[in-house]
Order: sequence, then C-alpha cells, then structure tokens
Amino acid sequence: MTALVTGGTGFVGPRLLRMLDRPTVLSRDPDRARRSIGHLAGRIVRWDPLEGPPPTEAFAGVDAVFHLAGESVAEGRWTAAQKARIRDSRVIGTRHLVQGMAQAEQKPSVFVSASAVGYYGDRGDEELTESARPAHDFLGDVCVAWENEAHAADALGVRVVTARTGIVLGAGGGALGKMLTPFKLGAGGPLGSGRQWMPWVHVTDLARLYLHAADTTSIRGPMNAVAPNPVRNSEFTKALGRQLHRPAFMPAPYIGLRLLFGEFAQVLFASQRVIPKVAIDTGFVFQFPEIAGALREILAPAAA
Repeated sequence: MTALVTGGTGFVGPRLLRMLDRPTVLSRDPDRARRSIGHLAGRIVRWDPLEGPPPTEAFAGVDAVFHLAGESVAEGRWTAAQKARIRDSRVIGTRHLVQGMAQAEQKPSVFVSASAVGYYGDRGDEELTESARPAHDFLGDVCVAWENEAHAADALGVRVVTARTGIVLGAGGGALGKMLTPFKLGAGGPLGSGRQWMPWVHVTDLARLYLHAADTTSIRGPMNAVAPNPVRNSEFTKALGRQLHRPAFMPAPYIGLRLLFGEFAQVLFASQRVIPKVAIDTGFVFQFPEIAGALREILAPAAA
C-alpha cells in the first residue's frame, strides 16, 4: 500500500506511519515534520489545510489517504474563535483535501478520514453502533459536516471510511497524559457520579483500525474506532488508580470543571456507550479489548 497521511506529527500519526511503507506526509511545517517523523516518511510535502488543496504531485502513486489532521478539541476554553478553528480545521481542511484528490490525475482507491464519537452526543446507556443518529450540538454538527466533506470523494470513485474515534490512550501524551498528574498526587477520581460511559481505544489498536479500514473493501461509511468494551468513568478511574497504586475517590464536580473548561466540560461528562460493530463484523481482532490490560501496557514501566 502506497499511502498519503495528514496529521502525521500528532499523537496518533507516528504510530500509523510506523505501520506504513515510507508514506507521503502532508504538513504545514515540513522542516518541523522532518525533525520529528522524517525517518518514518518517504516524502514530506507542505500543505496548509485552510489555504487550499494539496499539490497534485502529492497524490502521485498513492493508493490510500489517511486524514488525521484537525485542531484539538481539548486545548483551552471553547471561545467562539476556538470553536471556529475546531470546525474549520476539519470541515474546510477535508474539503480542500478532497479537492486535491479531484485534481490529481490518479485517484486513490480509499480515503480513511478521522471523525469522532462526538457525533453521537450524550446518550446515557444507549448502545451506539454506526447506524445511531447524530447529536444536534456543537460537536455533533461538526462531525456531520466533517463526514459530509469526506464523502464528497465518493463521487470520484474513492471508497470513503469515516473513523469515529473515541478517547485515545497511549504513552507520551494524549488524553491519558492530561489525567496522570492528579492521580499521581493522590487527587484522582471520577467525573461527577462516574456513571457516564467512556468510549476509549488504545493508540496501537487505533492505528491498526485505520489500516483495517483501508484494507477491507467491504467497509464503507462510518466505522466506530473504539475498543469493544466501553467502561463507565468510575470503572476507568478505579483501573487507573490501581495501575498507579494511587487512590481514586475524589470526584470532580461539574460546576468546577465548567468554570475551568467552559462549554467543553459538557463533553467530559457526556455518556457514550459506543460499540465498534463494523470492525467486529469485518473480523478485526483488538490487541487491547479491556481497559485494565490497556492501562497495564501503557503505564507498567511508569508505575514500577
């Protein structure tokens, strides 16, 4: 498989690049990208997602496009300006990427575009497979628009998969990196009641899911990129406390996090019992299906 990747310098990107054979990487800052992931890439081509389509030569010989780029939803308060950056980086960036495919002489055969479980919103105990309806809130609307832009590539004869990704867990950053400090200080605990469901995925399984989507021609449309066993927030915090040998009983109240994070606090307390039905039905085998095993693999050296 000859691949092109966006978002190659992010938390997930390098894991995917290691599973590919010298892919082309699109980056806003090629010099920075060469310093961080140059040994994993065949070519690094400059592209700013908001400026326009990538250069057509970036698609030369490319079979699969993996689109991971997008502004983080968890950085800073959700001001009007930050929400615009979150939306534009996904919607406009994806639109321009598909325009680049349209202009290329040779079209890729498959386009795997990241999406998010924010598509579903706060749904309590409802089991959410890929056929569940979208939420009508900020992230739900962003995900719908984001996926619609990706599906514009359908008209080019490209198979499109939108990978609705959950909370990504891995060493060296990501969501788990933000959680470790209070737990190590003995101040960890559930969010509110802790009864909300957390759709999580180990970063290695996420990169493997992207490849599975590209390799499996029967997969079209949405694919939930989460572990098969979502856990309640209270179960997650207990598992994390056990792995770190720290207490995990101090609940974080909604009002405090609302003051700290603003509107983003609603996302932290949302309940999403997301099931990866498409992945399971197409034979994907998770290396890390259970939260305890995933945390043990990620944190065992640090906890030792």
